[in-house]
Parts: sequence; C-alpha cells; structure tokens
Amino acid sequence: MKLSVICPFYNEEKYVPQLLECIDKQDLPKDEWEVLFVDGYGRDSSRWLIEDFVRKHESARIIENPHRIASYAVNLGVETSRGEYIIRLDAHAWYPANYCSVLVRLCEETGADNIGCICHTKALNKNKKSLAICEVLSHPFGVGNSQFRIGVKTLQRADTVPFGCFPKSTFERFGKYDTRLVRNQDIEFNHRIIAGGGSIYLTPEVYFVYYARETWLALAKNNYGNGKWNILTVWYTKMISSLSIRHFIPLLFVLSLIVPTLLALLWWPFILISALSLLAYTCLLSVVSLKLAVTKKLNFFYLIVTFFVLHLSYGWGSLDGLFTLMKGEKIA
Repeated sequence: MKLSVICPFYNEEKYVPQLLECIDKQDLPKDEWEVLFVDGYGRDSSRWLIEDFVRKHESARIIENPHRIASYAVNLGVETSRGEYIIRLDAHAWYPANYCSVLVRLCEETGADNIGCICHTKALNKNKKSLAICEVLSHPFGVGNSQFRIGVKTLQRADTVPFGCFPKSTFERFGKYDTRLVRNQDIEFNHRIIAGGGSIYLTPEVYFVYYARETWLALAKNNYGNGKWNILTVWYTKMISSLSIRHFIPLLFVLSLIVPTLLALLWWPFILISALSLLAYTCLLSVVSLKLAVTKKLNFFYLIVTFFVLHLSYGWGSLDGLFTLMKGEKIA
C-alpha cells in the first residue's frame, strides 16, 4: 500500500465534516491508501460522524487512543499503518484534492524524511476580528520567521513543517513522537530528524488552509498553552535547540516588562526600562498594524489588540512553564 493517512481527533465536530469531505476528494487511487482515524475519546459527535464515514469506506478504520493526546495518536497510527508513506492530517484544516498525491510524489523525488507545504490561515466565520487574527498569524511580526506560515516561492529545506509526508522508514530511523509532549510533538520530532542527519523540505506547490481561533480569548488560551509547552519541551528533551529562537522572544518581552518593574520597588529608575520596552514594542506594533490596515483594509484596532494578545499570552505561558518547573508541580 502506498500511503497511510493518520487523523487524530478529539472534540472536533465543528471541523470533522469538512475534513471527511477533503479526504473523500483526494485524487489518489482508492486502493493505494488507507485512512486511520485515532479517537481521543471526546464528548461531542465527532466519533459518530467518523463512524458513518468508515462504514462507507473500506480503506478507513478507527483506532482507540485512551491516552488522548496527539503524540500517542500518531504513534498508534504509525504502528498499525500499512502504507509506505505516512501523512498526518488535522481536523482544524482544509486540504485540496491533490494534497496527498503531491506530497507523496515530492517525497519520492527528493528523498526527504519529511516534506510539507505552505499554511494559509483563514477564518471559518469571517468578520473584522477573525480576519485580523488570521493576518497576525501569517505575519512575520506575529509569528517570526516561521517559513510555512509566511510562505516560500521555491522548494527549500526547512526546520519544521506541519502535516507533512514521511516515508515510514523515517519513524524507524529517528523513533516516534515523544509521548511526554502534549504540544510541540511535530517541532521536536522534526528537530530530531535534522539532528540525526535527515532532511525536511517545504514546498509551495501545494498548500493547506488552517482555521484559526476566532476570538481573542480562544487565541490567548491556545498560545498560552503553546508558550508553556515551549519551556516544558526543553525540560523534557534537555535540549534548548529542540525549538527555535523565535519561540522564546515573547518570554523575553514579558520579562522585560515584569523584571524591571519588580526591581523598581528597590530603586525606582528601573521602571524606565519596562516603559522603554513597552514604548518600543507599541511603536513598532502601531507601524506594522497601520500598514496592514491600509494595504489590506483591515481594522487597525483589532490588529493592535490581536498582536498584544498573541505575544503576551504566549510569553505569559512560557513564564508559567518556568514557574511550574521551579515549584516542582506535576506537569499535565
């Protein structure tokens, strides 16, 4: 069998119908691939929707994941897969009909250990706020030099890609996902591939659409968790190089506000450092937001707030990760 597609799911009923439609429309011959849905035991109707799909497709199966987290889900899928290549799909995204076929072909042509594509961030429900969030999550000032988010024009090597295509041998050479990680499993695994002499490519030949959180609260919760697990990922792997420098910049920004403010209790001029950091950030943020508001006809206020929410929640999450380790709390 050519390909095994692994789809972890947990409380994704809002997105599952579209995921199933995307899978059904893939242009690979039906006898050349299988779909493995890995159930994290959610409480919504996701399971019912997928069971109906499985009944109609002989190549689809459901695998139980009592551990619930995505790293276990991918590993369970890999262990039971029959395909020569493996692609992991997420329910929070939309994929064109040639998504799998293009990635498999390029994986064969390049000999890559993992190859992925460009992410276009969009909103399931479009309004001024959700459009601002999408723009921020695709802008270098929002997400740094994340190549798959800001885009590339030619096939090139990358440090990480989401929802990529792996030869099954990649998991035999570099191991499986680290099940200690609730988040950052893909980033850590991709780092392990590169550190072990493997290759990862990013192609603009195909793309997927990722559906962003549509409220500031949802954005803050997600990025708080991302920031916290950056610290915990380094702790578990004992390697700061498991992540990139961009993952820690929000933490440095938050510390530049908090530490001088606390020191100002001892000597008040320290507060000027915090004020200068906030002023510099606000000025740069305002310039970026104004340019986006004019060129892309987006709401200036929503852009400003979204950048703040993204960076502060991410940085605060990282700070909480440090506190968690310092206090010796149970990590979950």
